[in-house]
Amino acid sequence: MVLSLYADNETMDSFGTHKPFSSFAQAMNHLGLGKVVSARPMIGGDINHAYKLELADGASVFMKANSRDNADFFRAEVTGLEAIASLKVLSVPRILAWGTDDGQDNPLRGPCSFLLLEFLPPTAKAPNYWEELGRNLARLHLADCSSIVKGFGFPSDNYIGATPQRNQVAASWVDFFRECRLRPQFQMAAGHFTRGQLETAENVMGRLEEFLPEPEKPSLLHGDLWGGNVHTGGDGQAWLIDPAAYCGHWEADLAMTRLFGGFPRKFYEGYHQVNPIPSGFSRRLDLYNLYHLLNHLNLFGSSYLGQVLDILVTYK
Repeated sequence: MVLSLYADNETMDSFGTHKPFSSFAQAMNHLGLGKVVSARPMIGGDINHAYKLELADGASVFMKANSRDNADFFRAEVTGLEAIASLKVLSVPRILAWGTDDGQDNPLRGPCSFLLLEFLPPTAKAPNYWEELGRNLARLHLADCSSIVKGFGFPSDNYIGATPQRNQVAASWVDFFRECRLRPQFQMAAGHFTRGQLETAENVMGRLEEFLPEPEKPSLLHGDLWGGNVHTGGDGQAWLIDPAAYCGHWEADLAMTRLFGGFPRKFYEGYHQVNPIPSGFSRRLDLYNLYHLLNHLNLFGSSYLGQVLDILVTYK
């Protein structure tokens, strides 16, 4: 049995409504959920621990957990999921609750931070899975996101993987991409580069206007859109998980789908049907993905340095 109705289900149509609970028991009581009879570890990301909670009434809930000090990861994830859900285009798991727990009254029997989400059981993909994801992502990018933030950025900072992600709102996409995406990553990665390479990086950042167009309006982006963050929902369609959301140029989201092997061709055909992809996008793709490669350089080490330097040489 998968739990599908919750006391606060109306909040998924609004933004910024889920406040943290001060204990796991308080969250469960608020939701009207019964006793947890088992917490089965699940394979997930490398930042948080993931569990399938099985309740006494046979229902299931998905739980992410981390140390109590890392609760901000879940605050950021909640705001990203809320933002995507608020535009009513693409599905995300329903947010149940998040917060911290100081004691033993939680399935992990120790201090922790937690996020409770709708559990999505294994489901077969619908025949039109990838093209419908493409069409719906294009619709998300075309939707008016001014109810979330006016400009390029997000109401709060969040994370790209485990790395803090700045989201200070800017009127210009190019300025935002320079100051809130590339520059912080280059500053963190400075020890990997020679002085000459850092000068090249500064030169490229100073000339971004030559390469990147200003969009007609901001688009809400997932922000970390690779295959691992697309999950099949109970309807057989693609749902988005683990966002690093912000409002920016939609090309940045589309570029990341190409970074780790790419999505199937039908995805891009579906996207193009709704939001035509300009021919010049291919010349900008690597520059958008420079941000993610720098982040991987900072998180995982020098194996990503060569790709970063190749991109810098291309645009210098």
